[in-house]
Amino acid sequence: MSVITCVEDLRLLAKKRVPKAFYDYVDSGSYTESTYRENSRAFDALKLQQRVAVNVEGRSTASTMIGQPVTMPVAIAPTGLTGMQWPNGEMLGAMAAKRFGVPFTLSTVSICSIEDVARHTGAPFWFQLYVMRDRGFNASLIERAHLAGCSALVVTLDLQINGQRHKDLKNGMTVPPRLTPGNLLDFASKPGWMLRALRGAKTFGNLAGYIKGGDDVITISKWVSQQFDPTLSWDDLVAIRRAWDRKLVLKGIMSVEDARMAASVGADAIVVSNHGGRQLDGAPSSIEALPAIVEAVGDQVEVWVDGGIRTGQDVMKAVALGAKGTMVGRAFMYALGAMGEAGVARMLQILQSELDVSMALTGVRTIGEIGRHNLYQRGYGVPHGDSHGAAPARAEMATI
Repeated sequence: MSVITCVEDLRLLAKKRVPKAFYDYVDSGSYTESTYRENSRAFDALKLQQRVAVNVEGRSTASTMIGQPVTMPVAIAPTGLTGMQWPNGEMLGAMAAKRFGVPFTLSTVSICSIEDVARHTGAPFWFQLYVMRDRGFNASLIERAHLAGCSALVVTLDLQINGQRHKDLKNGMTVPPRLTPGNLLDFASKPGWMLRALRGAKTFGNLAGYIKGGDDVITISKWVSQQFDPTLSWDDLVAIRRAWDRKLVLKGIMSVEDARMAASVGADAIVVSNHGGRQLDGAPSSIEALPAIVEAVGDQVEVWVDGGIRTGQDVMKAVALGAKGTMVGRAFMYALGAMGEAGVARMLQILQSELDVSMALTGVRTIGEIGRHNLYQRGYGVPHGDSHGAAPARAEMATI
């Protein structure tokens, strides 16, 4: 593919270059995948209000997320097994994010370890924590993230048990991949990936050396699958807040009640997220849940959103509905699987360009100027008067 113009181009290229089991691991949801699909459909249903004859010279996509300056209100979300899309993928993703000026979040179940990424980037990044039954392991990860200079801890709350993803079961998705005849044929059709894979790490770097019984991937994988903790409670979050003296982000919030609890335990930010449709199938889209949560807690804690974001227009729509930031996971993984570090850099460029152009054509010059007046209200003609006016009181979002 000679010209990459959008994230969809990167997805198609990744599908060609990454073995099926690892591509499907990214491009899938739980059960019927209805929530996975709805995340994107809900963004598509929101329309932008075009404006003309407004001075839009000197635009900037710059903003902040939990006090950190960012080139645009986008952070790379934590993604498991990133290094199986492209060898040392976590380190490459962190480097691309550093150069572009957006935060990178390393997953607990990454292939490269916290220390690997810290040595490779030489810059602060964020670390994502899954709360395991083994509280000693949780404490050790928090300490390692602190020593590595991680500036924020992102605690994922919506994986107390694993949602069932049919594609992973049918593909026999394991790390390393199961050597079935089908997988071997698939790998043979991806020689570039195979050659690169020989040079990269092939286990869960953050867990190496901790588990009794060995560091082989089968032992580690079994341990992880048994460690997600169904007893996780808000008391655990209070303890984590006490143990972590830097920025704390709680991810997986989909209700006003949980958002209020997250604010009460001292979170600096929350992420409205349904885990990309990979956990509770039949849940609403993240963007649909966003407005009520912003209204309930937006003055107490920063509210971000993820799930279904594939374009800079999606970023703008999220900000228009009150999000102070967004996170991208699948767009990042598609980009990495397609072209490695260069793909991640290109993905970020695409999102920023789309965001910038959309701002210009809706009559805003800064992220702070974006609001609901930039969204078109169906059935109400010209809904907002001047470029900074409020919406008519009776106008309501048709899809939110």
